[in-house]
Amino acid sequence: MPPKNPAQDEVRVEVEGRTLSISNLAKVLYPNTGTTKGEVLNYYAQIAPVMLPHLHARAVTRIRWPHGTGDMSFFEKNLPSGAPSWLKKVEVPTTGSRGGKVSTGSTTGGSIVFPIVEDLATLTYLANLASLELHVHQWTVPEWLPNRMVIDLDPGSPADLHECAKVALLVRERLSAEGLSCAPVTSGSKGLHLYAELAGDLTSDEVRDKAQLLAQELQEENKLVVWKMTKSLRPGKVFLDWSQNTGAKTTISPYSLRGKLTPYVAAPRTWDEIEEGAEERHALGQLTLEEVLRRTEQHGDIFGELLHGR
Repeated sequence: MPPKNPAQDEVRVEVEGRTLSISNLAKVLYPNTGTTKGEVLNYYAQIAPVMLPHLHARAVTRIRWPHGTGDMSFFEKNLPSGAPSWLKKVEVPTTGSRGGKVSTGSTTGGSIVFPIVEDLATLTYLANLASLELHVHQWTVPEWLPNRMVIDLDPGSPADLHECAKVALLVRERLSAEGLSCAPVTSGSKGLHLYAELAGDLTSDEVRDKAQLLAQELQEENKLVVWKMTKSLRPGKVFLDWSQNTGAKTTISPYSLRGKLTPYVAAPRTWDEIEEGAEERHALGQLTLEEVLRRTEQHGDIFGELLHGR
Protein backbone atom coordinates (compact mmCIF):
# COMPACT_ATOMS: atom_id res chain seq x y z
CA MET A 1 0.00 0.00 0.00
CA PRO A 2 1.49 3.39 -0.94
CA PRO A 3 2.10 5.82 1.95
CA LYS A 4 -0.74 8.17 2.66
CA ASN A 5 -0.26 11.65 1.33
CA PRO A 6 -1.03 14.15 4.11
CA ALA A 7 -2.28 16.57 1.47
CA GLN A 8 -5.15 14.18 0.72
CA ASP A 9 -6.69 15.29 4.02
CA GLU A 10 -6.63 18.92 2.91
CA VAL A 11 -9.62 20.60 1.35
CA ARG A 12 -10.05 24.06 -0.09
CA VAL A 13 -13.15 25.96 0.91
CA GLU A 14 -14.66 29.33 0.10
CA VAL A 15 -15.50 31.42 3.16
CA GLU A 16 -17.02 34.84 2.49
CA GLY A 17 -15.13 35.09 -0.80
CA ARG A 18 -11.82 33.93 0.68
CA THR A 19 -10.23 30.63 -0.32
CA LEU A 20 -8.88 28.68 2.65
CA SER A 21 -7.04 25.37 2.91
CA ILE A 22 -8.52 23.27 5.73
CA SER A 23 -6.75 20.15 6.94
CA ASN A 24 -7.07 17.22 9.37
CA LEU A 25 -10.82 17.54 9.81
CA ALA A 26 -11.04 14.11 11.48
CA LYS A 27 -8.32 14.83 14.04
CA VAL A 28 -9.67 14.50 17.59
CA LEU A 29 -9.02 17.70 19.53
CA TYR A 30 -11.07 16.91 22.65
CA PRO A 31 -10.27 13.40 23.89
CA ASN A 32 -13.09 13.08 26.44
CA THR A 33 -15.80 13.50 23.82
CA GLY A 34 -13.98 12.65 20.60
CA THR A 35 -14.76 16.11 19.28
CA THR A 36 -12.89 16.60 16.01
CA LYS A 37 -11.30 19.57 14.33
CA GLY A 38 -14.14 19.53 11.83
CA GLU A 39 -16.64 19.91 14.68
CA VAL A 40 -14.59 22.75 16.15
CA LEU A 41 -14.63 24.55 12.80
CA ASN A 42 -18.37 23.94 12.56
CA TYR A 43 -18.88 25.40 16.05
CA TYR A 44 -16.98 28.58 15.22
CA ALA A 45 -18.85 28.92 11.92
CA GLN A 46 -22.21 28.67 13.68
CA ILE A 47 -21.31 30.88 16.66
CA ALA A 48 -19.66 33.60 14.53
CA PRO A 49 -22.77 35.84 14.19
CA VAL A 50 -22.97 36.33 17.96
CA MET A 51 -19.23 36.12 18.70
CA LEU A 52 -17.72 38.43 16.11
CA PRO A 53 -19.29 41.66 17.47
CA HIS A 54 -17.46 41.05 20.75
CA LEU A 55 -14.13 40.48 19.00
CA HIS A 56 -14.53 43.64 16.93
CA ALA A 57 -11.44 45.91 16.96
CA ARG A 58 -9.69 43.81 19.62
CA ALA A 59 -6.18 42.38 19.36
CA VAL A 60 -6.47 38.59 19.71
CA THR A 61 -4.08 36.29 21.55
CA ARG A 62 -4.57 32.61 20.80
CA ILE A 63 -3.81 29.40 22.66
CA ARG A 64 -3.20 26.55 20.23
CA TRP A 65 -3.44 22.80 20.77
CA PRO A 66 -2.04 21.36 17.51
CA HIS A 67 -2.34 17.76 18.77
CA GLY A 68 -5.50 18.15 20.81
CA THR A 69 -6.15 19.20 24.39
CA GLY A 70 -4.59 16.05 25.80
CA ASP A 71 -1.21 17.25 24.54
CA MET A 72 0.92 20.40 24.66
CA SER A 73 -0.36 23.90 23.97
CA PHE A 74 1.26 27.26 23.35
CA PHE A 75 0.35 30.94 23.41
CA GLU A 76 0.56 32.92 20.19
CA LYS A 77 0.27 36.69 20.06
CA ASN A 78 1.97 37.60 16.80
CA LEU A 79 0.27 37.07 13.48
CA PRO A 80 0.95 33.47 12.41
CA SER A 81 3.69 32.99 9.86
CA GLY A 82 2.13 32.48 6.45
CA ALA A 83 -1.03 34.40 7.35
CA PRO A 84 -2.94 35.58 4.27
CA SER A 85 -2.42 39.19 3.24
CA TRP A 86 -6.11 39.99 3.63
CA LEU A 87 -6.13 39.16 7.35
CA LYS A 88 -6.62 42.35 9.37
CA LYS A 89 -3.91 43.15 11.89
CA VAL A 90 -2.73 45.79 14.35
CA GLU A 91 0.75 46.65 15.58
CA VAL A 92 0.97 47.21 19.33
CA PRO A 93 4.09 48.60 21.07
CA THR A 94 5.62 46.35 23.71
CA THR A 95 7.17 49.08 25.85
CA GLY A 96 5.67 52.17 27.36
CA SER A 97 2.90 54.10 25.70
CA ARG A 98 3.41 55.43 22.19
CA GLY A 99 0.95 57.71 20.52
CA GLY A 100 -1.68 56.82 23.10
CA LYS A 101 -1.29 53.12 22.38
CA VAL A 102 -1.38 50.49 25.11
CA SER A 103 1.71 48.69 26.38
CA THR A 104 1.53 44.91 26.37
CA GLY A 105 3.78 44.80 29.40
CA SER A 106 7.00 43.58 27.76
CA THR A 107 10.30 45.27 28.57
CA THR A 108 12.18 44.02 25.52
CA GLY A 109 11.20 46.81 23.12
CA GLY A 110 9.68 46.52 19.68
CA SER A 111 6.09 45.65 18.94
CA ILE A 112 3.68 42.78 18.45
CA VAL A 113 1.52 42.42 15.35
CA PHE A 114 -1.77 40.92 16.50
CA PRO A 115 -4.55 39.61 14.27
CA ILE A 116 -7.95 41.29 14.44
CA VAL A 117 -10.88 38.88 14.05
CA GLU A 118 -13.81 40.61 12.40
CA ASP A 119 -15.08 38.08 9.87
CA LEU A 120 -15.78 34.38 9.53
CA ALA A 121 -12.86 33.85 7.16
CA THR A 122 -10.35 35.03 9.81
CA LEU A 123 -12.08 33.04 12.53
CA THR A 124 -11.96 29.93 10.32
CA TYR A 125 -8.31 30.50 9.45
CA LEU A 126 -7.32 30.65 13.13
CA ALA A 127 -9.52 27.71 14.14
CA ASN A 128 -7.88 25.62 11.42
CA LEU A 129 -4.58 26.24 13.25
CA ALA A 130 -6.17 24.64 16.36
CA SER A 131 -6.46 28.06 18.00
CA LEU A 132 -9.13 26.80 20.37
CA GLU A 133 -8.97 29.71 22.81
CA LEU A 134 -9.28 33.35 21.72
CA HIS A 135 -8.26 35.88 24.36
CA VAL A 136 -8.78 39.64 24.04
CA HIS A 137 -7.91 42.87 25.83
CA GLN A 138 -10.64 45.14 27.12
CA TRP A 139 -9.41 48.02 24.93
CA THR A 140 -10.14 48.45 21.26
CA VAL A 141 -8.34 50.06 18.34
CA PRO A 142 -7.91 52.73 17.16
CA GLU A 143 -9.09 54.37 20.40
CA TRP A 144 -6.70 52.28 22.57
CA LEU A 145 -9.01 52.76 25.55
CA PRO A 146 -11.11 50.09 27.30
CA ASN A 147 -14.82 50.13 26.56
CA ARG A 148 -15.64 47.47 29.11
CA MET A 149 -14.50 46.32 32.52
CA VAL A 150 -14.13 42.63 33.34
CA ILE A 151 -14.13 41.07 36.78
CA ASP A 152 -12.86 37.51 36.97
CA LEU A 153 -14.36 35.56 39.87
CA ASP A 154 -11.89 32.76 40.60
CA PRO A 155 -12.98 30.22 43.25
CA GLY A 156 -10.45 28.69 45.61
CA SER A 157 -11.33 25.05 46.35
CA PRO A 158 -13.60 23.92 47.93
CA ALA A 159 -15.46 27.01 46.67
CA ASP A 160 -16.93 26.62 43.19
CA LEU A 161 -19.50 28.22 40.91
CA HIS A 162 -22.01 28.31 43.77
CA GLU A 163 -19.84 30.78 45.68
CA CYS A 164 -18.98 32.62 42.47
CA ALA A 165 -22.68 33.15 41.79
CA LYS A 166 -23.18 34.59 45.27
CA VAL A 167 -20.35 37.05 44.74
CA ALA A 168 -21.59 37.88 41.23
CA LEU A 169 -24.85 39.13 42.71
CA LEU A 170 -22.90 41.40 45.07
CA VAL A 171 -20.89 42.78 42.16
CA ARG A 172 -24.04 43.32 40.10
CA GLU A 173 -25.61 45.30 42.95
CA ARG A 174 -22.51 47.45 43.36
CA LEU A 175 -22.18 48.18 39.65
CA SER A 176 -25.89 48.89 39.32
CA ALA A 177 -25.54 51.57 41.99
CA GLU A 178 -23.00 53.21 39.67
CA GLY A 179 -25.38 53.01 36.73
CA LEU A 180 -23.58 50.08 35.10
CA SER A 181 -25.29 46.94 33.82
CA CYS A 182 -23.22 43.79 33.60
CA ALA A 183 -23.24 40.47 31.80
CA PRO A 184 -22.20 37.15 33.41
CA VAL A 185 -20.17 34.49 31.60
CA THR A 186 -19.25 31.09 33.02
CA SER A 187 -15.60 30.86 32.04
CA GLY A 188 -15.53 27.29 30.71
CA SER A 189 -12.86 26.57 33.31
CA LYS A 190 -13.54 27.04 37.03
CA GLY A 191 -15.02 30.46 37.52
CA LEU A 192 -17.27 33.24 36.33
CA HIS A 193 -16.59 36.49 34.47
CA LEU A 194 -18.61 39.68 34.76
CA TYR A 195 -18.45 42.40 32.11
CA ALA A 196 -19.66 45.99 32.44
CA GLU A 197 -19.85 48.36 29.48
CA LEU A 198 -17.84 51.59 29.83
CA ALA A 199 -17.96 54.89 27.99
CA GLY A 200 -14.36 54.55 26.80
CA ASP A 201 -13.16 57.66 28.65
CA LEU A 202 -10.86 55.91 31.16
CA THR A 203 -7.40 54.43 30.70
CA SER A 204 -6.75 50.75 31.38
CA ASP A 205 -4.96 51.66 34.61
CA GLU A 206 -7.95 53.72 35.77
CA VAL A 207 -10.34 50.85 35.05
CA ARG A 208 -8.00 48.42 36.83
CA ASP A 209 -7.93 50.70 39.89
CA LYS A 210 -11.71 51.02 39.82
CA ALA A 211 -12.08 47.23 39.80
CA GLN A 212 -9.50 46.86 42.57
CA LEU A 213 -11.35 49.33 44.79
CA LEU A 214 -14.59 47.44 44.21
CA ALA A 215 -12.85 44.20 45.22
CA GLN A 216 -11.41 45.76 48.37
CA GLU A 217 -14.77 47.16 49.42
CA LEU A 218 -16.56 43.87 48.84
CA GLN A 219 -13.97 41.99 50.90
CA GLU A 220 -14.71 44.31 53.82
CA GLU A 221 -18.42 43.53 53.47
CA ASN A 222 -18.41 39.80 52.76
CA LYS A 223 -16.20 36.99 54.05
CA LEU A 224 -16.46 35.09 50.75
CA VAL A 225 -14.47 37.73 48.85
CA VAL A 226 -10.69 38.11 48.71
CA TRP A 227 -8.99 40.83 46.66
CA LYS A 228 -5.32 39.95 47.13
CA MET A 229 -3.70 37.48 44.74
CA THR A 230 -1.94 35.57 47.55
CA LYS A 231 -2.97 31.94 47.00
CA SER A 232 -2.83 31.06 50.70
CA LEU A 233 -5.74 33.46 51.30
CA ARG A 234 -8.00 31.93 48.67
CA PRO A 235 -9.17 28.43 49.80
CA GLY A 236 -12.94 28.47 50.25
CA LYS A 237 -13.18 32.04 48.96
CA VAL A 238 -13.65 33.82 45.65
CA PHE A 239 -10.74 35.86 44.38
CA LEU A 240 -12.09 38.95 42.65
CA ASP A 241 -9.41 39.39 40.00
CA TRP A 242 -9.32 43.09 39.18
CA SER A 243 -5.98 42.79 37.34
CA GLN A 244 -7.64 41.47 34.17
CA ASN A 245 -8.22 45.13 33.25
CA THR A 246 -4.51 45.95 33.03
CA GLY A 247 -3.63 47.02 29.48
CA ALA A 248 -1.36 44.01 28.94
CA LYS A 249 -3.82 41.40 30.24
CA THR A 250 -6.28 39.42 28.18
CA THR A 251 -9.41 37.46 29.07
CA ILE A 252 -11.03 34.57 27.24
CA SER A 253 -13.59 35.99 24.82
CA PRO A 254 -17.27 35.23 25.36
CA TYR A 255 -18.27 32.29 23.14
CA SER A 256 -14.67 31.03 22.82
CA LEU A 257 -13.94 27.36 23.31
CA ARG A 258 -11.63 26.34 26.16
CA GLY A 259 -8.70 23.98 25.95
CA LYS A 260 -10.05 21.42 28.39
CA LEU A 261 -10.45 17.68 27.81
CA THR A 262 -14.16 18.38 27.26
CA PRO A 263 -15.19 21.17 24.83
CA TYR A 264 -16.42 23.72 27.33
CA VAL A 265 -17.15 27.29 26.26
CA ALA A 266 -16.88 30.71 27.89
CA ALA A 267 -20.67 30.85 27.92
CA PRO A 268 -22.88 33.91 28.52
CA ARG A 269 -25.52 33.21 31.16
CA THR A 270 -28.76 34.84 32.27
CA TRP A 271 -29.09 36.47 35.67
CA ASP A 272 -31.87 34.00 36.45
CA GLU A 273 -29.29 31.22 36.11
CA ILE A 274 -26.82 33.07 38.34
CA GLU A 275 -29.50 33.61 40.99
CA GLU A 276 -30.42 29.92 40.87
CA GLY A 277 -26.75 29.00 41.15
CA ALA A 278 -26.41 31.21 44.21
CA GLU A 279 -29.39 29.52 45.85
CA GLU A 280 -28.56 25.89 45.07
CA ARG A 281 -25.15 24.26 44.83
CA HIS A 282 -24.54 22.44 41.54
CA ALA A 283 -27.41 24.29 39.84
CA LEU A 284 -24.86 26.20 37.76
CA GLY A 285 -22.27 24.39 35.65
CA GLN A 286 -19.97 24.99 32.72
CA LEU A 287 -21.52 24.55 29.26
CA THR A 288 -20.31 22.58 26.23
CA LEU A 289 -20.26 23.75 22.64
CA GLU A 290 -23.46 21.81 21.83
CA GLU A 291 -25.30 23.46 24.72
CA VAL A 292 -24.11 26.93 23.74
CA LEU A 293 -25.18 26.44 20.12
CA ARG A 294 -28.65 25.35 21.24
CA ARG A 295 -28.94 28.37 23.52
CA THR A 296 -27.90 30.88 20.87
CA GLU A 297 -30.25 29.31 18.34
CA GLN A 298 -33.12 29.83 20.79
CA HIS A 299 -32.17 33.14 22.41
CA GLY A 300 -29.55 34.86 20.27
CA ASP A 301 -26.79 36.89 21.87
CA ILE A 302 -27.77 37.23 25.51
CA PHE A 303 -24.29 38.55 26.32
CA GLY A 304 -24.70 41.62 24.13
CA GLU A 305 -28.19 42.23 25.44
CA LEU A 306 -27.09 42.13 29.09
CA LEU A 307 -23.91 44.11 28.44
CA HIS A 308 -25.90 46.92 26.86
CA GLY A 309 -28.56 46.84 29.59
CA ARG A 310 -31.36 45.33 27.53
